[in-house]
Amino acid sequence: MDKELKFIIDEVKKYDKRVDVSIIEKSYDIAKDAHQGQKRMSGEDFLNHPLEVTKILIELHADCPTICAGLLHDVVEDSPLSLNKIKKEFDSEIAKLVEAATKTSKVSFDSPENYTAENLRKILFATIKDPRVMFLKLADRLHNMRTLKHLRDEKAKRVAKETMDIYAPIAHKLGLYSIKGELEDLSMRYLLPEMYQYIKTKINSKREEREEKANVLIKAVKKTFTEMDLKYYDVSGRAKYFHSIYKKMKKRNKSFDEIYDLIAIRIIVENVSDCYRVLALIHQVWKPIPGRFKDYIAVPKSNGYQSLHTDVATEFGSILEVQIRTLDMHYVAKYGVAAHWRYKGTERDKMFDRRVAWLEQVLDWKKKAGSEFLDTFKVNFFQDEIVVFTPKGDPIILAEGSTPIDFGFEVHSWVGSHCVKAEVNGKVVSLDTKLTSGDIISIITQNNAKPSRNWLNYVVTNKAKQRIRSELKLEIDRDPKQMRLEEEIVNLSKFIGFSGKKRPVKISKCCSPGLKDKIVGYITKDKALTVHKSGCSNIFALDQKKKVDVKWDIPHEKILKLKVYVNDKLGMVTKILNTIAQRKLSVLSVNVRPNKKTILISLEIKPENDDDEEEIVNILKEIKNVLTVVCNKKTY
Repeated sequence: MDKELKFIIDEVKKYDKRVDVSIIEKSYDIAKDAHQGQKRMSGEDFLNHPLEVTKILIELHADCPTICAGLLHDVVEDSPLSLNKIKKEFDSEIAKLVEAATKTSKVSFDSPENYTAENLRKILFATIKDPRVMFLKLADRLHNMRTLKHLRDEKAKRVAKETMDIYAPIAHKLGLYSIKGELEDLSMRYLLPEMYQYIKTKINSKREEREEKANVLIKAVKKTFTEMDLKYYDVSGRAKYFHSIYKKMKKRNKSFDEIYDLIAIRIIVENVSDCYRVLALIHQVWKPIPGRFKDYIAVPKSNGYQSLHTDVATEFGSILEVQIRTLDMHYVAKYGVAAHWRYKGTERDKMFDRRVAWLEQVLDWKKKAGSEFLDTFKVNFFQDEIVVFTPKGDPIILAEGSTPIDFGFEVHSWVGSHCVKAEVNGKVVSLDTKLTSGDIISIITQNNAKPSRNWLNYVVTNKAKQRIRSELKLEIDRDPKQMRLEEEIVNLSKFIGFSGKKRPVKISKCCSPGLKDKIVGYITKDKALTVHKSGCSNIFALDQKKKVDVKWDIPHEKILKLKVYVNDKLGMVTKILNTIAQRKLSVLSVNVRPNKKTILISLEIKPENDDDEEEIVNILKEIKNVLTVVCNKKTY
């Protein structure tokens, strides 16, 4: 038996006594034959890569099918061996993992972003069905990053940026902190080489002094525990990642010495009650720093992380960062969601399913173009999180900057859709109020209420945005700035007819009535006339004494009905509306919806004279990415 194969089998047996050794041996032999004679850019045998990927998976205590897929993950992409051959040699479980790990290669893409997005989309969709796919991909990416120095500079930087933007945040979401930390440090080495070397040099110059201080403090902690007869598993120093230090320097606007003067230790004890007992002892020995205590045991992070964090001032004049947790918590902190991934017959661990629930949101991104998909992905994964509570004390995890509307949709889609009022910590607040950790939120609902389009201007979570768009039947995502610009150009208020005193007219944003809708008006506090759809749920809360009969008052002149088919590119609506506005023409309505691989923009325009039709069509056709223009059923 080869030395490498023996090592893999021995290591897997340490955590899985019943592992099927024969299937691992078969996977190794096929991978070895498939990659025979192949070399990597470093000059080493290609087989070394799947072996190193498999070793990373072993650190995560991956099961047998994942180990086999680790060995085989490159055979389809980088050898003559076909996927059909893998399907014949192995069961469907292993074959599907190998297929999911194989990059899309038989389709041509018009940009690197679209290629990256399509591969990421494939991995995320596969991960929803089987989360082991993501462990496999992260292990593959981690080893590639460890050997990045063998690529040319330009490609190395591109891979490093992709890793920092996409794979490190995924590792963070999954609670794989060690993988996340290493991916960020390896990326930083290529993206910020000068800062990386600066921090590395500073750490090396202070290493001896810090280790000496850390040892003194660790001995003091152990002595206190012995005197108090408190059982513990481990008290040890905790390494800091370069990128983590850099982020703190940048965020707090402090020098390296101010940040790195912190000494960090981790204490692992037997049970939860001992965690709090240790916390009390630490605070007796050293003075706690106000505002620097966090209880992630009572309120875990969204990825399942639990621990007590506290900072104390030491006799050295430096700050000691302390993490206190149980052995189980440490296991979860080390392996993230992998700690919960086990097959129970054909059932997945329910705890694990809760940990990866965020992946479901990618199902609603599937229509986005490559660059837009990646931008959406980055925004959603880099968001910081807050923890708020229901009136019953149940914790709800939201993105930082979330509003009561976001909270409502997180609790239940019906609650969000029918929200009319919110209370935060017992006080009524506006629905655009930004929530903070620890807030207790109560949502007041009404059966006849429905979402307002204006909510899209301030909700933060993807879940809330998707549900609001779905309820309002808005078929594509619209940028709020673009919507405001459209509102300025498509000004329907001048076509509202009513009797009585002349006053300003506003078109309500909550229901956005169009030319074909039945309408009703109400005089508001600012003495303006606000126009709603006659069936708008919000009018029931208005003073009926302020109701005014209104109607559309459009001269019976020629109206141009345009259908403009464009490529799916951001900003096309704005370009078209700006072009029309420059001609000082009135836009009566605009509607946007997807049409297979294009976008259809429908417009109604009031021309100044008969010559406008041909001129407008010609101007629109000159705009880049406009494909076809249909005017009054005539195609140009």
